Amino acid sequence: MQHNKVIKFIVQISFLLVFASFFSACTHEKDAKPNPSEDVEKQNDPPSKPVHAWKLPIEIPEGEFYKIGGWLTDHELLYITNIEQSSSVYFYDLLTGKSELLYGSEAPIVNVQISPSKKNILIQTSPSTYEGQVIIVTSDGSEIIKKSIPSYELGFEWNQFNESQILISSFNEDWTFQMLLLDIELNKISDLSIPQPFVKWINKEEVAFLNWDETSPALFAPLVRKHLGTDGEEEILAEVLQFSNYQNILMAVSVKDKEKLQATYTFYDKEKTPLNSFSIPHLSIFSGWLIPFYDFNESTGKFITLKPLKSAEADAYSEGFELISYDIHKDKSNLILQGLKNEPLLLSPSGEAALYGNRYEQIIDLTKKVIYQFVKK
Repeated sequence: MQHNKVIKFIVQISFLLVFASFFSACTHEKDAKPNPSEDVEKQNDPPSKPVHAWKLPIEIPEGEFYKIGGWLTDHELLYITNIEQSSSVYFYDLLTGKSELLYGSEAPIVNVQISPSKKNILIQTSPSTYEGQVIIVTSDGSEIIKKSIPSYELGFEWNQFNESQILISSFNEDWTFQMLLLDIELNKISDLSIPQPFVKWINKEEVAFLNWDETSPALFAPLVRKHLGTDGEEEILAEVLQFSNYQNILMAVSVKDKEKLQATYTFYDKEKTPLNSFSIPHLSIFSGWLIPFYDFNESTGKFITLKPLKSAEADAYSEGFELISYDIHKDKSNLILQGLKNEPLLLSPSGEAALYGNRYEQIIDLTKKVIYQFVKK
């Protein structure tokens, strides 16, 4: 087990927005139902016919809506419902308006993650405060594997180059952690020696992470790569605030100017050659800077993010965020919506729509620039 100081986690949690999806809450925040600003709702009243004939809002078959788990296709979603301490995962078809039960659990379901190919689904349940259960099922709900892990919180990173492997960050209540590797084909969990809990796959056998210095908290960290079968590490980039890796693209956030008023998002190919970049204002927090939520569709080259209107202190900032789309191949940006809150985003497979909100309870049609509620308020 590797032990790190609490302050390092505070710094990392502030910087890493993947943490929001990567690190789902184990408690059901039933009263947290964030909505877009009134201005956005007034700008985007639904037309007479739903976009793409979507059947929204939905009727929950049984129980209370908890959160959306993600996209299976451009018109099929997974969502979680609760009845007391039990939970269920449902399919929902936006075109037919029909829900279908995928999986039921007597313990609360706190997280659902769909594999990159959409063939398998990870379901995390919480039988008790200090135990997490990881269940892998097929897209028809057939159970493949079930493992219990002593933990206070769990984070997952599916290997997009080899979907039989999932990195698991197992956190204790004091935020010390243990890194694990779940191998679905071998039906086993093994310990890993990785000094940081927020890790991304960069190929079948290598991972990358920001190597924060626990003895001297800093605003930036080197981005390093590590082969899981060796002890050595190799630096990829020097000063990075945040990063994400996709099949063929690496995205890194750094600071553009000496005044540190702009955050620069740079996109690299497999050889780490810069392809393009753009800059936006960023907000300062006690440990550095707030990186707004974002997502990327590699097939289209479209990157979406929430953009503050100016650089300021996050606590004092109240102007809202613009949702923008940036084309990494054409070096062009497009304004989609204004007046939004900084909340998680998840693009559909085609990139034409996005889930939005702390529970992904809203769906944005990015072409028509319309926001829909998944369930009635």
